[in-house]
Amino acid sequence: MSHLLFHDGQFYRDDKLIVGAGSRGLRYGDGIFETMKVNRDQLQLGEWHMERMFAALRLLEFDCPGYFTPGYLLDKILQLAHRNGHAHLGRVRLMVFRGNGGLHDPENHYPHHVIQTWALPEANHHWNENGLVIGIHGKAQKAADILANCKTNNYLPYIMGALEAKHQKWNDAILLNTNGRICDTTIANIFAVTDGKIITPSLPEGPVAGIMRRYLLDKMAENNIPFIDGALTSDTLLSADEIFLTNSTYGIRWVGSLNEKRLGKEFTRSLYEQFIRPLFLAG
Repeated sequence: MSHLLFHDGQFYRDDKLIVGAGSRGLRYGDGIFETMKVNRDQLQLGEWHMERMFAALRLLEFDCPGYFTPGYLLDKILQLAHRNGHAHLGRVRLMVFRGNGGLHDPENHYPHHVIQTWALPEANHHWNENGLVIGIHGKAQKAADILANCKTNNYLPYIMGALEAKHQKWNDAILLNTNGRICDTTIANIFAVTDGKIITPSLPEGPVAGIMRRYLLDKMAENNIPFIDGALTSDTLLSADEIFLTNSTYGIRWVGSLNEKRLGKEFTRSLYEQFIRPLFLAG
């Protein structure tokens, strides 16, 4: 079934070609993206997504015209979701990329943008009764540099991790940073629980600055739930009692096994019930 997409101010059928061979976005991955969730006609944590995106646009030195604001993008996202029939529960991908040009001579720094939406099943809002199966990807590592916390279109380490996950029949793969410590997974931030203590890789360790990660850390701080936002080693992860993943689309997913080690879920389930379920119902 064909749907619409939004590109640079216009709605088009989603099979329209929108870039050519000269696109820097295609040539060099010169751009960023956001993956968001529409829930009951609301863009879940939309302001935080826009805050992260515009910080990345400034870092990458895009030249945004006056109309190109968070309000403009949020409005177009909801318009598209309604037109596609995805406003009740849907996934959104917003990509911003530079136009044509070589590495040293872009035509300009205008933020070309594409918005797409897809329907999500109601099961997306539910606790995952079957724990995820994950493993550690050791080939491609992620640099913990100034770009690491952004969702850039330079995604090759994650692609390599996703390929291994498919080969190994994992649900997701864990990425390491160039120091050999835990970074994140191909589509999520990662948390370990040992003796009721939570640890997640800090932003200087190189994970994407996840919106659900931020939401959950804020909620835990508000409710005096202790956590460590720091370095997470493979040894610590492998000795954990529980592991869970977070992202904007599914909230929290508990991990059932890592390297064939079975893991618990009670603490993770309590976090889901206390913080994630109310967020999903508030849409």
